[in-house]
Amino acid sequence: MALPSKLNLEIVTPEREVFSGEVDEVTVPGAAGELGILPGHAPLISQLGVGVVSYRRAGETRRLYCSSGFVEVLPDAVSILADEARYGKEIDAARAEQEKAEAENQLRSREPGTDYEAASRRYHEAVARIRVAGA
Repeated sequence: MALPSKLNLEIVTPEREVFSGEVDEVTVPGAAGELGILPGHAPLISQLGVGVVSYRRAGETRRLYCSSGFVEVLPDAVSILADEARYGKEIDAARAEQEKAEAENQLRSREPGTDYEAASRRYHEAVARIRVAGA
């Protein structure tokens, strides 16, 4: 059996279908690290981490911010079910910079009751948004 030459990528959130189409490759932030996916990839299901999803189509690479969710990989298809997914033009970079600074301040805080896990998550979300907004 011949390997597929393309992947059918679908990215959806609870609010909308963000992208649906054929691509050459996909990179996603998995829960245990970044996953590079090419046509013919072994099937898998993984938790989606916070970070940057990228896909290449006709020689052009597109990037978008994705928050938590799930990714399903089949040899000829990738489905991303994300809580949030946004292209750079949809991101307010100034607001992301402000959120990053606020999270950094909270992480440096030594106040009792500080939720460091939540602050760390907000920091990583803001950094990923900034990366995509600047692309």
